[in-house]
Amino acid sequence: MLGLVVVPMLFVHLPTPAMAGTMAARLFSVQTWISLACAGVLLALNWRRPQARDFTGRRQQFPWLPLVVCVALMCAVLAEWWVAPKIVAREDLQLWHRLGSAMYLVQWLCALAVFQILLKRQSEVRGRWLD
Repeated sequence: MLGLVVVPMLFVHLPTPAMAGTMAARLFSVQTWISLACAGVLLALNWRRPQARDFTGRRQQFPWLPLVVCVALMCAVLAEWWVAPKIVAREDLQLWHRLGSAMYLVQWLCALAVFQILLKRQSEVRGRWLD
């Protein structure tokens, strides 16, 4: 919601675009730290989990959750410490803003993929419980 609703509202309601940009940068920075914490928790919980199995009871060949979480984590870190400073410095603003927006989109897609993976795991556990 931050990138889709809150930030555009800042640019509409704050007196200058510079003020809105500064506030947006702070909000995205806070969001990055929250993302880092959530990714750490997800990776820690996944690491403690026994080897994942698919619906047939066979062990999964590839652990998708850590990969997807790490891609999202990489995007968050790069956006915070590589792209954001370029935007704040107003270096080639259009390029860096587009790159930052693309990384934000990748983070959203990764979040959706994580939810799908976790829902599959939950349905697998419920299926075993009902049998």
